[in-house]
Amino acid sequence: MENRKPFFVRNRALLIILAVIAIVAFGGYWLAHRTSVPAGFRFGGRSAMGAGGMAMPVGTATARTGDIGIDLDALGTVTPLRTVAVRSQVNGLLQSVNFKEGQDVKQGDVLAQVDPRPFQAALLQAQGALARDEALLANARADLKRYQDVAPQGLIPEQTLATQKALVAQYEGTIKSDQGQIDTAKLNLGYARIVAPLDGRAGLRVVDAGNTITTSDTLVTITQLKPIDVLFTIPEDNLPELLKHMNDASLKVDALSRDKTTELASGSLASLDNQIDTSTGTVKAKAEFANADESLFPNQFVNVRVHLTTLTGATIVPTAALQRGADGMYVFVVGADRTVKQQPVKTGASQGQDIAVTDGLKPGDIVVTDGADNLRDGSRVELPGEAPPPAKPADAKGQWRGKSK
Repeated sequence: MENRKPFFVRNRALLIILAVIAIVAFGGYWLAHRTSVPAGFRFGGRSAMGAGGMAMPVGTATARTGDIGIDLDALGTVTPLRTVAVRSQVNGLLQSVNFKEGQDVKQGDVLAQVDPRPFQAALLQAQGALARDEALLANARADLKRYQDVAPQGLIPEQTLATQKALVAQYEGTIKSDQGQIDTAKLNLGYARIVAPLDGRAGLRVVDAGNTITTSDTLVTITQLKPIDVLFTIPEDNLPELLKHMNDASLKVDALSRDKTTELASGSLASLDNQIDTSTGTVKAKAEFANADESLFPNQFVNVRVHLTTLTGATIVPTAALQRGADGMYVFVVGADRTVKQQPVKTGASQGQDIAVTDGLKPGDIVVTDGADNLRDGSRVELPGEAPPPAKPADAKGQWRGKSK
């Protein structure tokens, strides 16, 4: 029965071994001859290339001389200069609300009106009490004058004169108390008009007209927007340099968008905290912005850039040109023959998409900014807008260099 089975079934294990041997042999042959692949043949969508082979299109930039700012970058939160919760100073019926939610208000603007009639009545009552007590005081002073005139003749007892003096002093004290009641009534009557304590923007109304408002109720919150602050933190390692430049002049501070591409506002460094936070190793700083166009909004998160000084005459390249290797930073410099050289560099300050190179480059050098992943020393490149350079002839070993053998 075993001999009646097909050949490939009886020898399946042997066939599998032969297939594996064939695959390994083909792979070894391909590895040994991959430098001989024609120029048009591609692996994974990329042209096969080696040092001195087919030119690779790249993006480039030219190192230039310019000025670059030395900055400190941080994350900050927009903080209002003042935020006030407006409350009524008296209890009463809220007759009217005279502002719209989100409206800009000026200091002294009437925001709401509490029913003033109870406070007007209290003022009249206090004024009446004052008039009564002033009349009593005038009568007591007249009696005292008469007693003083006849006292030297012994016509009245000394005790009567002393009692009259005390009565005059009592009425004088009552007059002061009445005046205090009048002032209190006038103050409460003034508090019936709720006014804005500062310039700013009104928030959402909490109490509507027709309700009874008390001294514990918040009518609205007003936030000052002009000027406005940004609160941020600076690492303690940068503090000595910051203090050095703070002593020289007022430092410019820019507020940037989340992606750091848009400048929202420009201001100046206002103050530093008086101690370092030991839990984070940072110190709080505050910058002030005029915010005339209201581009900054309270509690908004922004990127902060503190401009310390400007480095002049620096050699500048795009940060995209920098590559990181085992020995540090390097760039690919394009030579006149359109081959690249791996050049170690030392970098300095950076600003936006530019970085200063302190050693390894000179102005006018052409560096690769795009496509560097496929390059190595001696690789041929094609610059943007140029025709591909001619390929080099085959070397002594007969490897492929752009034409068939």
